[in-house]
Amino acid sequence: MISLYFIKYISIDRKLAKEMNPEVIKEIEIKTRELIEAPTCSQETKESATRWLKALGTDALESETKVYFEALAEDIMPIEQLIDFASSEQGVAYFGADVAARIAEHAVNIKATGAQYCDCPACAKVEQILAKKDALAF
Repeated sequence: MISLYFIKYISIDRKLAKEMNPEVIKEIEIKTRELIEAPTCSQETKESATRWLKALGTDALESETKVYFEALAEDIMPIEQLIDFASSEQGVAYFGADVAARIAEHAVNIKATGAQYCDCPACAKVEQILAKKDALAF
Protein backbone atom coordinates (compact mmCIF):
# COMPACT_ATOMS: atom_id res chain seq x y z
CA MET A 1 0.00 0.00 0.00
CA ILE A 2 1.34 3.44 -0.92
CA SER A 3 1.60 5.75 2.04
CA LEU A 4 -0.03 9.18 2.13
CA TYR A 5 3.42 10.68 2.75
CA PHE A 6 4.74 9.14 -0.46
CA ILE A 7 1.79 10.47 -2.50
CA LYS A 8 2.21 13.92 -0.97
CA TYR A 9 5.98 13.83 -1.64
CA ILE A 10 5.50 12.85 -5.30
CA SER A 11 2.88 15.58 -5.75
CA ILE A 12 5.17 18.26 -4.30
CA ASP A 13 8.13 16.95 -6.28
CA ARG A 14 6.19 17.11 -9.57
CA LYS A 15 4.98 20.62 -8.77
CA LEU A 16 8.52 21.84 -8.11
CA ALA A 17 9.80 20.11 -11.23
CA LYS A 18 7.19 21.90 -13.31
CA GLU A 19 7.86 25.25 -11.62
CA MET A 20 11.60 25.09 -12.11
CA ASN A 21 11.81 23.08 -15.33
CA PRO A 22 15.52 23.12 -16.22
CA GLU A 23 14.85 23.50 -19.95
CA VAL A 24 12.63 26.54 -19.39
CA ILE A 25 15.12 28.03 -16.94
CA LYS A 26 17.88 27.60 -19.54
CA GLU A 27 15.75 29.36 -22.17
CA ILE A 28 15.09 32.21 -19.74
CA GLU A 29 18.80 32.38 -18.90
CA ILE A 30 19.72 32.77 -22.59
CA LYS A 31 17.06 35.43 -23.17
CA THR A 32 18.09 37.22 -19.96
CA ARG A 33 21.70 37.43 -21.10
CA GLU A 34 20.47 38.81 -24.44
CA LEU A 35 18.26 41.31 -22.58
CA ILE A 36 21.20 42.65 -20.60
CA GLU A 37 23.07 43.23 -23.87
CA ALA A 38 20.13 44.98 -25.56
CA PRO A 39 20.95 48.65 -26.23
CA THR A 40 17.51 49.77 -24.99
CA CYS A 41 17.66 47.85 -21.69
CA SER A 42 17.27 50.14 -18.69
CA GLN A 43 19.68 50.05 -15.79
CA GLU A 44 16.95 48.82 -13.42
CA THR A 45 16.14 45.93 -15.74
CA LYS A 46 19.83 45.04 -16.10
CA GLU A 47 20.16 44.97 -12.31
CA SER A 48 17.05 42.80 -11.92
CA ALA A 49 18.29 40.44 -14.63
CA THR A 50 21.73 40.22 -13.04
CA ARG A 51 20.23 39.37 -9.63
CA TRP A 52 18.20 36.60 -11.25
CA LEU A 53 21.25 35.20 -13.04
CA LYS A 54 23.15 35.13 -9.73
CA ALA A 55 20.32 33.07 -8.21
CA LEU A 56 20.71 30.29 -10.80
CA GLY A 57 21.67 27.05 -9.09
CA THR A 58 20.79 28.35 -5.62
CA ASP A 59 17.89 27.80 -3.23
CA ALA A 60 16.81 31.39 -3.95
CA LEU A 61 15.98 30.69 -7.60
CA GLU A 62 12.23 30.23 -7.14
CA SER A 63 11.77 33.39 -5.10
CA GLU A 64 14.12 35.40 -7.33
CA THR A 65 12.26 34.19 -10.40
CA LYS A 66 9.00 35.55 -9.00
CA VAL A 67 10.63 38.89 -8.20
CA TYR A 68 12.28 39.00 -11.65
CA PHE A 69 9.03 38.32 -13.49
CA GLU A 70 7.23 41.00 -11.46
CA ALA A 71 9.96 43.51 -12.34
CA LEU A 72 9.83 42.59 -16.02
CA ALA A 73 6.04 42.96 -16.09
CA GLU A 74 6.43 46.46 -14.66
CA ASP A 75 9.23 47.42 -17.06
CA ILE A 76 7.80 46.33 -20.42
CA MET A 77 6.23 49.23 -22.30
CA PRO A 78 2.65 48.66 -23.45
CA ILE A 79 2.14 49.87 -27.02
CA GLU A 80 -0.45 52.48 -26.01
CA GLN A 81 1.98 53.94 -23.49
CA LEU A 82 4.69 54.11 -26.15
CA ILE A 83 2.37 55.89 -28.58
CA ASP A 84 1.32 58.36 -25.88
CA PHE A 85 4.90 59.03 -24.77
CA ALA A 86 6.36 59.39 -28.26
CA SER A 87 3.52 61.76 -29.18
CA SER A 88 3.93 63.89 -26.06
CA GLU A 89 6.08 66.93 -25.34
CA GLN A 90 8.17 64.74 -23.02
CA GLY A 91 8.71 62.24 -25.84
CA VAL A 92 9.78 64.98 -28.23
CA ALA A 93 12.14 66.38 -25.59
CA TYR A 94 13.58 62.90 -24.93
CA PHE A 95 13.90 61.59 -28.52
CA GLY A 96 13.87 64.78 -30.58
CA ALA A 97 10.98 65.71 -32.85
CA ASP A 98 11.91 63.57 -35.86
CA VAL A 99 12.71 60.41 -33.91
CA ALA A 100 9.64 60.81 -31.68
CA ALA A 101 7.41 61.12 -34.76
CA ARG A 102 8.97 58.01 -36.34
CA ILE A 103 8.59 56.04 -33.10
CA ALA A 104 4.95 57.10 -32.72
CA GLU A 105 4.19 56.19 -36.35
CA HIS A 106 5.97 52.83 -36.00
CA ALA A 107 4.10 52.11 -32.77
CA VAL A 108 0.74 52.86 -34.40
CA ASN A 109 1.66 50.55 -37.29
CA ILE A 110 2.70 47.62 -35.11
CA LYS A 111 -0.34 48.11 -32.89
CA ALA A 112 -2.48 47.72 -36.03
CA THR A 113 -0.86 44.32 -36.60
CA GLY A 114 -1.70 43.22 -33.05
CA ALA A 115 1.39 44.22 -31.07
CA GLN A 116 0.69 44.73 -27.39
CA TYR A 117 4.13 46.02 -26.44
CA CYS A 118 6.97 48.15 -27.70
CA ASP A 119 9.19 46.14 -30.03
CA CYS A 120 12.54 47.68 -29.12
CA PRO A 121 15.23 45.06 -28.45
CA ALA A 122 14.73 45.14 -24.67
CA CYS A 123 10.93 44.99 -24.70
CA ALA A 124 11.01 42.22 -27.30
CA LYS A 125 13.25 40.11 -25.03
CA VAL A 126 11.13 40.89 -21.98
CA GLU A 127 8.02 39.77 -23.86
CA GLN A 128 9.76 36.50 -24.78
CA ILE A 129 10.81 35.93 -21.17
CA LEU A 130 7.36 36.73 -19.77
CA ALA A 131 5.86 34.24 -22.23
CA LYS A 132 7.66 31.50 -20.27
CA LYS A 133 5.82 32.32 -17.03
CA ASP A 134 3.05 29.78 -17.59
CA ALA A 135 5.62 27.05 -18.14
CA LEU A 136 6.92 27.78 -14.63
CA ALA A 137 3.43 27.54 -13.07
CA PHE A 138 3.68 30.23 -10.42
